[in-house]
Amino acid sequence: MSTPYPIGTPGQPWGPAERAAWLARQVKQRSHATDVVARIEALRGRFDVIEYGRVAYGGEAYPLLALASPGWRRERPLLLVTGGVHGYETSGVHGALAFAEREAARFSGEADWLVVPCVSPWAYEHIQRWNAEAVDPNRSFREPSPAAESAALMHLVAPWQDRFRLHIDLHETTDSDEGEFRPALAARDGKPFQPGLVPDGFYLVGDTGRPALAFQSHIIEAVARVTHIAPPDAAGRIIGEPVVAPGVILYDCRPLGLCAGLTEAPFVTTTEVYPDSPRTTPAACIEAQVAAVVAAAEYALGFTSRSAAPSRPPG
Repeated sequence: MSTPYPIGTPGQPWGPAERAAWLARQVKQRSHATDVVARIEALRGRFDVIEYGRVAYGGEAYPLLALASPGWRRERPLLLVTGGVHGYETSGVHGALAFAEREAARFSGEADWLVVPCVSPWAYEHIQRWNAEAVDPNRSFREPSPAAESAALMHLVAPWQDRFRLHIDLHETTDSDEGEFRPALAARDGKPFQPGLVPDGFYLVGDTGRPALAFQSHIIEAVARVTHIAPPDAAGRIIGEPVVAPGVILYDCRPLGLCAGLTEAPFVTTTEVYPDSPRTTPAACIEAQVAAVVAAAEYALGFTSRSAAPSRPPG
């Protein structure tokens, strides 16, 4: 099929002119400072706030911020939560923040935390998958990285690689994947657009080299109490990949440059929720992300007998 995207010539990858035309179409729709930075600053004292870099586009600079639990001790396992690698995936950003606000304290003394709520601030503001240079940060966790956001996060975690026990990367799938982002990708790369299906529900993407299916299944069980789990299609697949356990598929994360390949943690997964489903709500998807982090941490720390259900927000 020929790409329906309005920028570029079918069959020809984008050059500088096409990337500039794409950037000119992007509109700021929300505030990283208000939605993310202010909530991070409100946690100062309960967490150490780390500015691990800055990115600047069009004269506007964005701080790259992480929350670290205070008083790290080398003998404790280190657990990593990332969100907003794709800025348009709202529940990942707000799920990471909600976890830090409401749930991280339950693991005090058991583990040290590093929470990076919004890896791609410009993309968050513009509700975009790519950064302002039309580069996907979630295909850029490799050396040398073509995305400043990915390079900064790689540099942040490098000194602690031997300590990570868990990395959970919070994502979501929306109808705009098929309506905007996959057509844009095909056009950018000069390839035909092949329509796909958006899975209706929550699922997990594990790492082929570190599948840990009991870990994945524990998360699925916890999230199923909050929102529904995506079923396989007629071929037994989700987004074209075989389902290896209910709600679980695998990707080879490191060759693809995925954020889930960022660390050597034995327990690693990417979450995917579907806020556009008529069977759930955006608020429930945030709660699903929180439930996933809690369940992942409980499993990684070896106390799965505790309830994986997160506390509910007030109100």
